[in-house]
Amino acid sequence: MKPYSDITDPRLIKALAHPLRIRILAILEDRELASPNELSELLGVSLGVMSYHVRRLHALGFLELVKRTPRRGAIEHHYRAKARPKVSDEGWAETPAIVKRAMVGASLEQVSGYVNAAAAKGGFDNADAHLSRSVIQLDEQGWKELAGEMAKTLATIEKIEAESAERLRRTGDDDAAERSAGIVLMMFQAEGVAEEGSANGGEGQHLGRRSSRRPRPLHAAGVELD
Repeated sequence: MKPYSDITDPRLIKALAHPLRIRILAILEDRELASPNELSELLGVSLGVMSYHVRRLHALGFLELVKRTPRRGAIEHHYRAKARPKVSDEGWAETPAIVKRAMVGASLEQVSGYVNAAAAKGGFDNADAHLSRSVIQLDEQGWKELAGEMAKTLATIEKIEAESAERLRRTGDDDAAERSAGIVLMMFQAEGVAEEGSANGGEGQHLGRRSSRRPRPLHAAGVELD
């Protein structure tokens, strides 16, 4: 997996608030190279639209042009992601609310499809797979402490991933020993959010490995993107 790169500039964060750009970067996290033509076929988007968004991601520094390949009288450009973008706390704090909601909506749309596809293929069948959702009440100090624990958890995940990569490298990168783990971390304010179908009115729920609940994706309407 590619390393994370912190994003602090709100203008770059705004550029990521488009669902298609989120999907492009998600694909290029796992693939070494891809061209706009390949991405358009994979995502079912016209080549013109795909080429525009790939060019914007390249111009903003998220993608690197690696090679040009002659193809049927034209030149096919192949790109790779420089790093996995991660928005810093400082950059998020300076981002306008409407852009935040558009970016969250784009990310949730991508995450929802990814998780559902994994679940359909048995991704939660392992005995040690995890799925839980909790609604808890916190004061300001508790919120900050929990936010800190979430950051520590993400750092631990990155450390475990790096250590696993080193062990795989030493053993010859045996594909049979490599396992792909999907992880989604979320913490958000839930005031005024109805607990649809919930009999306990907001107590924590840990439904074994199964839960039918998922967030409704937001949309990027009203946000102008370069």
